[in-house]
Amino acid sequence: MLKALCMRLAHLGLSAHFVFDMTTPPITSKDLLVASAGPGGFSTVDAICSVARSHGGRVLLLTAQPETGSSVRHANVVAYVAAQTMADDGGGEKSRTLLPMGSVYEGAMFVLFEMVVFKLGEVLGESPEAIRARHTNLE
Repeated sequence: MLKALCMRLAHLGLSAHFVFDMTTPPITSKDLLVASAGPGGFSTVDAICSVARSHGGRVLLLTAQPETGSSVRHANVVAYVAAQTMADDGGGEKSRTLLPMGSVYEGAMFVLFEMVVFKLGEVLGESPEAIRARHTNLE
């Protein structure tokens, strides 16, 4: 979902990069890292957020567990995404949920990100034509 958000932000003409892409520049004090830890924390998310903060970057953490997660302590801002994750889906064969693992959380992020991009497009004055013009033509 974060990679999809980066793509949409690029369509809006913003400089957006995905952490694991080799073309991602170093983070600086002018940057915002948008991180996700549905169950509240992962060692990898903690490390990436810590590096971003140590270089002056700001961190927005999306999570379904804002009270208990280890990644929360690295964030400047925490956005609560009220959705089921793998951490609270019951687990095991006897406890079957509608969508497995973190799918509800990921789906909620997709909807949230599309709404953010829609509103940003309005705020930035980007026309649908300009947004489409930034879409890849290599498909």
